[in-house]
Amino acid sequence: MIFPIQRVLQRQPIVTTVAILAASLLTFAIYKPAPALAGAPASQKNVDWPVYGGSKSGDRYSPLTQITPANVMNLRVAWTYDTGETTGLQTHPLIVGRTIFVYTPSQKVMALDAATGKQIWAFDSGIKTGQPDRGFSFWTSTDGKSNILFAQTLSALWALDPDTGKPIPTFGNRGSIDLRENLGAESPAGTVAITTPGTVYKDLIIMGFRTGETEPSPHGDIRAYDVHTGALRWSFHTIPHPGEPGYETWPKEAWKYTGGANNWTGGVLDEKRGIFYAPTGSAVTDFYGADRVGNDLYANTLLALDASTGKLLWHFQAVHHDLWDRDFPAPPVLLTLKHNGKMVDAVAQTTKHGQIFVFDRVTGKPLFPIEEKPFPASTTPGEVASPTQPISVAIEPYARQRLTADMLTQRTPEAHTWAAKEFATFISNGQFIPLSVGKQTVIFPGFDGGAEWGGNAADPRSGILYINANDIAWTGGLTEVASTGLGATAYGTQCAVCHGPDRKGQPPTFPSLIDATPRLTTEQMATIVHEGRGRMPGFTNLSGDTLTALLAYVRAGTEPEGRSDKQELASGSAASTAPATKYRFTGYKKFLDPDGYPAIAGPWGTLSAVDLNTGRYLWKVPFGQYPELAAKGLKDTGSENYGGPVLTASGLLFIGATNFDNKMRAFEARSGKLLWEYTMDFAGNATPATYMVDGKQYVVIATSSARNPKAKQGARYVAFALP
Repeated sequence: MIFPIQRVLQRQPIVTTVAILAASLLTFAIYKPAPALAGAPASQKNVDWPVYGGSKSGDRYSPLTQITPANVMNLRVAWTYDTGETTGLQTHPLIVGRTIFVYTPSQKVMALDAATGKQIWAFDSGIKTGQPDRGFSFWTSTDGKSNILFAQTLSALWALDPDTGKPIPTFGNRGSIDLRENLGAESPAGTVAITTPGTVYKDLIIMGFRTGETEPSPHGDIRAYDVHTGALRWSFHTIPHPGEPGYETWPKEAWKYTGGANNWTGGVLDEKRGIFYAPTGSAVTDFYGADRVGNDLYANTLLALDASTGKLLWHFQAVHHDLWDRDFPAPPVLLTLKHNGKMVDAVAQTTKHGQIFVFDRVTGKPLFPIEEKPFPASTTPGEVASPTQPISVAIEPYARQRLTADMLTQRTPEAHTWAAKEFATFISNGQFIPLSVGKQTVIFPGFDGGAEWGGNAADPRSGILYINANDIAWTGGLTEVASTGLGATAYGTQCAVCHGPDRKGQPPTFPSLIDATPRLTTEQMATIVHEGRGRMPGFTNLSGDTLTALLAYVRAGTEPEGRSDKQELASGSAASTAPATKYRFTGYKKFLDPDGYPAIAGPWGTLSAVDLNTGRYLWKVPFGQYPELAAKGLKDTGSENYGGPVLTASGLLFIGATNFDNKMRAFEARSGKLLWEYTMDFAGNATPATYMVDGKQYVVIATSSARNPKAKQGARYVAFALP
């Protein structure tokens, strides 16, 4: 089912809607799919996918045209590669020449023959981790004779010989550098995990990283390193130090104890101008910011930095004093758009809350109006919410913005009755409503978005952006921090944010620790605490008595025998330098009905095409299914989806992403019509890549089912091609 454009643009007058339709058709008429490889001879036999996101502009676009809307229904599985592991796999593969580079879930690096999937070499760093690893970086010398493959395991960045997989000994410490270093003596200790690859610019590699959501967490500095030696070349302080611009937007001493504001998504590069665009995450803690009152630059900010020096050129903060974990979910996209009759080089950024912001990439001037709108004050003692937030007023959000009673599920009468009863207990007033103590507030779209880490595809010829989004509701609230023992205190500050105050979590996203206890030994739990697993970062700062008490509390829900209920966290084991936290988050909660389906009306996931020349939607379709509901005739529900699309010059949009139906799909980019789908053994919760070897075009995707624990588990790469 394709949503009528009239529905998408329901607030537009009829005359305006007709004009929009005409403009949309004109866009497609002007920008026809290229008849051959754009910028390459039609006879070219090999076409790489050598950069995370397809190109340094992040458009996830390929000039390939062999697979077309007319023949895509003939796609078949060309090869598969099974990693032999069973946890999550989110890798966006990199292809250079005849070689495809991939990770296993445990972050082993594999080089495969891109035409057959046969393994060429493997690299195991020996670092044990369960963190996601989404891609690679590749450097080539100006004469084309020297290459470096950059891979990451946890906090280590490795420089590998792409022909052999062996570390290059002249880089850093025998082939690697540790991103926990060079953050400054004032940076709090805590998680540093590289989940997204760096960006190569000349002889630099620019790196961000993932960190925790609670204190203590390191400063989220963005840093550039020499590709040959690993030496630090520049660093940008996302939490400004004294004397730096933006320092005045924080309390005076906050920079010493506050962390986050990190570039976990990676960035994109205007290579000609030497400008690096990096979106940042929220500051910690995510939901109660009494110790960071102020706008908190440069958290939740799109940064434009001089790629050679790290100097700030311009910035835009999308959320002031974030209290909702509304960090940017993905890198931006660089495009050239027709604006006010002129062609303008632009940067477009999507968000978790459904807004699209578009700027002149040189000046930072918005191409579509952004207004500071007023929002309510916080009712929580000590909290001071920003009185206004920036809203893109000309481009409609791609996800719904406010949950009302008439939007609750009608899947069954019983589900609706339950949802209505629950909804009556919530606060649901739309965006940027500060969380309350003792009551749940609706976050819609949910904490994961909206848009998420898979990113967006864009057509560089037409300026059309393709966005897959989640469209379900979550809830969250605050609770007063009680004076408790060491284990309960450590659990409350480090674990309850995801697993809940009752240790029950919300499976499958946040596992129940009560259910996990019979399956895991204390030693296994300690390993997971230190190394992380899936979306859980590692907490290397937890050790000694604190770790012992925490594990005892996790396993039994009580303090270790003989331990005082007044004991404080050991110095350095948690946020001991920050002001005492009076309130904490009650945990992430999806608004699901008793059968496990979203308790709101669909669609629960969507795929949209937006013309960024005009800001108007061309089409929008439900995206994803629950197989058991589809079998009953409920086929257009949409579902949660993680992983993004890729676009080809022939006019095809390839995407996996959906959590429950395990499908790889191809849509017609012009209309949103589904042209082909294939059901895989596991879900394609990753962004695919497309490339050509020996004259044959392939589409490859990483698959796993970690987001659906009821499903068969595994981790495999699947490549498709025409017969």
